[in-house]
Amino acid sequence: MKSILLKAFFFFLIVSPIQAQELLPFVENYNKSNYQGDNQIWNVVQGNDNAMYFANNHYLLRYDGVIWEKYTLPNKTIIRSIMVDGDKIYSGSYKEFGYWYRKEGKMHYVSMTKNLHLFDEKDNEEIWKIFKFNDAIYFQSFNDVFIYKGKKVKKIKFPFLISYCFVVDNSLYVASVDKGVFKMEDAKIANPKGWNVLKNCVVHAIEKHQKKTYIFTQKKGVFIVGKNNLIPWSNPLNETLKKTTINVAKFINSNKLVIGTGNKGVYIIDLNTNLYKNIDRNNVLMNNSILSIGVDKENDLWLGLDNGIAHVEVNSPIAIFYDNTGVLGSVYSVAPTKNGYLIASNHGVFEYGSGKFSMIPNTQGQAWNITEINNQYIIGHNDGTFVYNNGLFSKINAINGGWNLSKSSINNTYFQSNYSGILVYDDATKLKENKTIKNLSKPIKYVAQNKKNELWAADNYRGLYRVLYNDEYQTRKVENITQQSKIKNDFGVKIFEFRNEILFLINNAWYTYNSLTNKLEENELFNDNFKNISDVVAIDESHFIVLQNGILYHIYANGNKFVWNIIQEKYYKGKLINDNLRIFREKNNYLLNLDDGFISLQLKNANKQNLKLKIEAFSDQNLVNNDDKIKFNSELKIHVVSGIYGAQKPNLFYKLDKTKEFVSIKEGLIVLNNLSNGFHSITIYKHNGANYDKVSSFEFNVAQPWYFSFWMILLYLLFVGAIFFFYYKWNKLRYLQKLKLQKEELKHQKEILEMELKAENELNIQEYEKHILELELQTKSSEVAGKSLSIAKQSEMIENIQRILDSEKDFNKLKSEIKKAIKINEVNKHEWEIFETNLNQIHNEFIINLSKKFPNLTPKDIKLCVYLKMNLSSKEIAPMMNISFRGVELHRYRLRKKLNLSQEENLPKFLLTI
Repeated sequence: MKSILLKAFFFFLIVSPIQAQELLPFVENYNKSNYQGDNQIWNVVQGNDNAMYFANNHYLLRYDGVIWEKYTLPNKTIIRSIMVDGDKIYSGSYKEFGYWYRKEGKMHYVSMTKNLHLFDEKDNEEIWKIFKFNDAIYFQSFNDVFIYKGKKVKKIKFPFLISYCFVVDNSLYVASVDKGVFKMEDAKIANPKGWNVLKNCVVHAIEKHQKKTYIFTQKKGVFIVGKNNLIPWSNPLNETLKKTTINVAKFINSNKLVIGTGNKGVYIIDLNTNLYKNIDRNNVLMNNSILSIGVDKENDLWLGLDNGIAHVEVNSPIAIFYDNTGVLGSVYSVAPTKNGYLIASNHGVFEYGSGKFSMIPNTQGQAWNITEINNQYIIGHNDGTFVYNNGLFSKINAINGGWNLSKSSINNTYFQSNYSGILVYDDATKLKENKTIKNLSKPIKYVAQNKKNELWAADNYRGLYRVLYNDEYQTRKVENITQQSKIKNDFGVKIFEFRNEILFLINNAWYTYNSLTNKLEENELFNDNFKNISDVVAIDESHFIVLQNGILYHIYANGNKFVWNIIQEKYYKGKLINDNLRIFREKNNYLLNLDDGFISLQLKNANKQNLKLKIEAFSDQNLVNNDDKIKFNSELKIHVVSGIYGAQKPNLFYKLDKTKEFVSIKEGLIVLNNLSNGFHSITIYKHNGANYDKVSSFEFNVAQPWYFSFWMILLYLLFVGAIFFFYYKWNKLRYLQKLKLQKEELKHQKEILEMELKAENELNIQEYEKHILELELQTKSSEVAGKSLSIAKQSEMIENIQRILDSEKDFNKLKSEIKKAIKINEVNKHEWEIFETNLNQIHNEFIINLSKKFPNLTPKDIKLCVYLKMNLSSKEIAPMMNISFRGVELHRYRLRKKLNLSQEENLPKFLLTI
């Protein structure tokens, strides 16, 4: 990266005067780490493509404001000189000269000496200077001059050692090392009359300015050509130059002379005032040896150093005052005086004038603000308020921290905001007389007034107050307007007076006060024109400065239209003091405080810059033209070349395709990665702070990724075809397997069906066997019933026998025998129990269902129900239940009631349904 070194002063003691330089032009230094080349820069030129070219020992350097390029000769020799002619860059080296041209984003070399045998083998000739004269191009070494004209090369050999050749008007002068300067006409040379003083003297430059010819010698200073002799330059600087070793000199800007020395850097002399500035290693430059001087189209200097390159913006509206020692500290305010400058910093108050720089005694500490009133300077300080008048410094009050001093817009009253409130100065001629706004004990940063007995005060931290007071400055009312307006983020409120109107910048939005609603309302004009503003500083009724996204812009108000002029960030990057920007007007210049110094700038009222951009895009180090195609997933570097290196360098942004976001272009380079395939467009915009104006565009096409190429698509089709083929085969195999499975399934189904039929047959057999068993059961039941009937009849027979026997009383013996026989034939108890058990087993399901349905039935009732289900008569049942016939009938009657049967319902049939 390029290092921006802005060194202006060396300080030794705080309280004693120290030497200082005038304000210096802004300088950008480039070292080997920037351009990756060698030390010495022998020659500097600007090409017709606006790029800067440098002869840098083994390299030809090219810098277009975006990137550095370096090239070597085919024979790797040292390049001593270069010159521009049209689109060609001529270069001279050891026994070699030729030209370079640019094609496809790269420089290409063509040798003009190949196969010509122009150099003697015994000579160690190097081409130290190339110039054009009478439509011919001259290549000068220390012994010879080679003249190229009409594709032919003519060699002229001199009888002495040459230092340099110079073209003045229509004459060519040859400076020898020890024999003086000769005027050359064709191949003849002669010493001009009266120039003998130049013998044994090395001449490093002959320049003509305002009809005067100046001769710059290495150690004898500067001479001016008179009628018949040479006259030493009368400027007092001439004696100093004799001790510095003049290496190169050039007139620029019609009134400036630039002299590069071997040990004291560069001198820039204003010929109108005879004032000069010396830029060397003590302030800005990287070293003191100046080998070459180049001038670009902006009339700024490019210095070729013994070790590096310096870009000096001598034609810039910017001048720099910078302290790199830390003695001065952060500058909070600066004001011009008759004798120089008055500077307020966090270290104290400093006075600069006549080359002397010193701290004013007893002013150590934080100094905030300098305001000029009636040719005297009011200084707000941490220890109170001071006044500076014609070199005299005095204290007018001891109230701490005078941040700002502002004048009322309705009268000549001044208000000073400080750590504890507001001071009032009714009479600017009597500054020691002041009053305090009572009942307002707050740290107030800004104050403004445009209405009698009303003040606007911004707290140092947060809040905006409307202060109403009477003629004795007694506070009648204090209102927090930001709270009343329900503005939550009211930190760091800034008050801005514009054309007798007071505006408030709060959280990047602009407000004005509505006296009817007693609230703040957004200001449409300023919110439309000034967005993302973090700070604003008034200069006068038509000029002010705003800070937008870290960039300063000077605003010229023309009616309700605003002209924006960018102040390039490189002049103050990292050096602005947040919330403490101040501007002091010095005639046509404006002084802006910085963290370690200040800058002086000239502000314009118009922005009429016509910008032409050149776009060079590279992918894989190959030039990409407009509408070209680049590889997918490759990096694209786009160089946006403005050809402007100084103060007029534009603030550029770009948009990719149809995105809404504007992206800042840093150092002219756009790097794009991970682009999707297809067409893309880059649109370049110039941003003046208010508007984005389209200035150029670039379109390109990103190729399809390799996996979408023709052969890959063909491969994909083959692959898909193979997939379909194998899928068909696989599907066919599956179909055959499915048929096989279906066949096997049918076989299994048949087997299952056969098994089911077999099972069904077995079930039918079981059912049949069950039916047989049921028949057998019924048979047994019939047998049981028969047996029961037999038993009943037997019992009846026995009963009849007993009755007969009872009636035959005369046959006692017979009676006894018959009774004995009857007892023998009587059914025993065990057989009866077996009978009942069998009967219950046969009718078990019936008994269970009957018991569930009629749980109130007794065992005797259930036994009767079983006999009835067997369709036995009461007469048959009576002996089985060991009751009489009538008892059976009575039991049946009771059973019908328990079963809830009507008279019409048949009891046995009912029991069969259970």
